[in-house]
Amino acid sequence: MTNQEEFIEKLKKGSESAFSLLLEEYQQKVFHTCLSFVPNKEDAEDVAQEVFLEVYKSVSKFKGNSKLSTWIYKICTNKCLEFIRKKNAKKRFAFMQSILGNEIPMDKTNFFTEFNHPGILLENKEKSEAIFLAINTLPESQRVIFTLAKIDGKSYQEIVEITGKSLSSVESVMFRAKKNLQQKLENFYKKNQ
Repeated sequence: MTNQEEFIEKLKKGSESAFSLLLEEYQQKVFHTCLSFVPNKEDAEDVAQEVFLEVYKSVSKFKGNSKLSTWIYKICTNKCLEFIRKKNAKKRFAFMQSILGNEIPMDKTNFFTEFNHPGILLENKEKSEAIFLAINTLPESQRVIFTLAKIDGKSYQEIVEITGKSLSSVESVMFRAKKNLQQKLENFYKKNQ
């Protein structure tokens, strides 16, 4: 049995020390991935907590077909997308309520308020905001692959393992994501000149 297999067995048996080690190893990495998808610090922290709750609840179902880290990133990606979908649904609901005249108080804060992600080395906060907003408008598969590759720095092979897509599919989706972003950002800069 390898150290990884022994560690996973301890996790499956509910070992608090093993879970503490897991948190120590992955907490910052998961938080940064969440921040890549949900660039608001408080929301990213909440999603990261949900990721570790899910890991804790479902580690017994982990079959070992992939690395533990890949499995955790898959959960992380899914939780981030779930959060974004819920946030977008709330916005649509609030919009419909305002049209029908039954407006209810909604959180008026901007979804994207945290642009100090460690993976983004732009000096200009406005540029960061434009990029994150453009990424958020991409179709989900493009957003996931682009975020994992360009913001989180995952290799294409890691993205294949996290998403379950083939390498050629990941490359193709990445190509389309870059093209779409280029077009969206060109339009943004034309409008703001």
